[in-house]
Amino acid sequence: MKKLVVFDLDGTLLNTIADLAESTNHALKEFGYPVHTVEEYYYFVGNGINKLFERALPENERTQENILKIRSSFVPYYNVHNADYSRPYPGIPELLAKLQEQGIKLAVASNKYQAATEKLVKHYFPEIHFAAVLGQREGIPTKPDPGIVRDCMHMAEIENREEVLYVGDSNVDMQTALNAGVDAVGVAWGFRPESELKAFCPKCIAHDATEILNLINKE
Repeated sequence: MKKLVVFDLDGTLLNTIADLAESTNHALKEFGYPVHTVEEYYYFVGNGINKLFERALPENERTQENILKIRSSFVPYYNVHNADYSRPYPGIPELLAKLQEQGIKLAVASNKYQAATEKLVKHYFPEIHFAAVLGQREGIPTKPDPGIVRDCMHMAEIENREEVLYVGDSNVDMQTALNAGVDAVGVAWGFRPESELKAFCPKCIAHDATEILNLINKE
């Protein structure tokens, strides 16, 4: 029986791609770099914002100095505009409420920086009590490092990895679950193709939120 479900945020709980694209393009334009379509950003995100900026910059401009310049423009803009277009995926609020009602502990493990992770979770899921809401934190490795899952388990007071389910939409998420030694569910509605998820042999691929609930209740 699963006692803790750890969710990725972007592409899993929330469709945030338009706001991420808009905010990164804002920063790129400020420094005279070419911008990208929303569709291109599906393959830029997933490994934290510094990696997002590296991928968005022209290949011959991907220096640490330029990454930090883009970050200096992106963060204040995104802090204001991160909920302009972002929305929960269909069925997600209901899924979280049902799991909470059943006494299953919930957590968020994201590569989005901590302040934005906390803000978005609080904004879109105010009725849900999460045992942990963890994003990218200074000095702590990002996913697929398993530390964030272990931190969630510690905060939820869950010791047995067999009681944990990790839910995400990308190869980074599937690798995170594998590294942490916990079962994974890949979601087909996120930022990456289903084939990318299947390569890591998750417990299942969910095509809607009810499939996750059904899987947990069958345990």
